[in-house]
Amino acid sequence: MCGRYYVDDGTAREIEKLIVQINGKREQESVKAADGIAAGDIWPGRDALVLSGKSGVVLCGWQKWGLCGFERKKLIFNARCESALEKSLFRDSIRHRRIVVPAARFYEWNAAKEKNTFRRKDMPVLFMAGFCRRYEDGEHFVILTTAANASMQPVHDRMPLILDREEIVQWLQDDTKIETILHKIPCLLERRSDYEQMRLF
Repeated sequence: MCGRYYVDDGTAREIEKLIVQINGKREQESVKAADGIAAGDIWPGRDALVLSGKSGVVLCGWQKWGLCGFERKKLIFNARCESALEKSLFRDSIRHRRIVVPAARFYEWNAAKEKNTFRRKDMPVLFMAGFCRRYEDGEHFVILTTAANASMQPVHDRMPLILDREEIVQWLQDDTKIETILHKIPCLLERRSDYEQMRLF
């Protein structure tokens, strides 16, 4: 699962480059949203920058991490790829309101509560697949998780669904690619174990 990740100035620069590359021109208002990004950890309940798709254009904007659970008592911040399309709370959103969550890295804790940091080896930002749902106070999102690959298995049996750069537009805008991407095996990640203790939310 994924319960905390990190963003920084490099994340904002990569978002800007990606939007310009995909849209073919500078989308001033959308790119401007990335200017408000502040370096630091993001955890459930916080606002975060996400990418969305509309009319063939990739946009970025702020959403709150976590859906309201039953009776609004529990914050749901992850959804399993294997069953997301079967659950009434998720089904419509995953079919029509998919988003991408950019991060410099994310954290996971092992059974001994030791913190591990994961990042991509080949690029400064990783892109996590997710979807959103509208509430009275705006859009809320969750991150999709899948079975851990070889780089994640020593720490946890689940991991975020990591998209390759060429899959971002497909995930955001191509409904025919949903099932394929939900069943993909994420790329291998670089792991660093610093065993710093952090409180879990």
